Amino acid sequence: MKQAFCAFLLLAASLGLPAVANVDPSGPEQRLQVTQLLLDKSSRTLYLLSGRKAVRSYSVDLGPNPAGHKQHQGDGRTPEGLYYITHRNPGSSFFLSLGISYPNAQDRARALALGRDPGGDIFIHGRGPRVQNPPRDWTRGCAAVTDREMAEIFALVQPGTPIFIKP
Repeated sequence: MKQAFCAFLLLAASLGLPAVANVDPSGPEQRLQVTQLLLDKSSRTLYLLSGRKAVRSYSVDLGPNPAGHKQHQGDGRTPEGLYYITHRNPGSSFFLSLGISYPNAQDRARALALGRDPGGDIFIHGRGPRVQNPPRDWTRGCAAVTDREMAEIFALVQPGTPIFIKP
């Protein structure tokens, strides 16, 4: 099942999912069921999918060293692979945020082999009042969107939703 899900997400990304307009989440679109997320690091785009259809897309900023999979705490990278949304944080310092299940067992083992801490606290988040007009890729490995976009994502995405982070 996991392999089929990953294969689908990779196929969808390689086919170039269409960009979709962001819509006010208070409208009828709020009834959308987002079943999975795809974060394409190379295009810096986050897709919200309902079944096999992209229903929203957002430009994202990543960490200052976006190429490659996160190896350890402080490397400035965003992880790659299959993860899950763990929780919703309405009190985030960066407006709102959704936790990502990094590190998983493989991430911990990889960091341990390097003698390093894998790190954690990887989120999809807004900017908050302290971050105005940030430079590109200003996070420490998270995926950041505008506050308005984060409010929409927060309303549509529930804990347990899978997220595939593609190089």
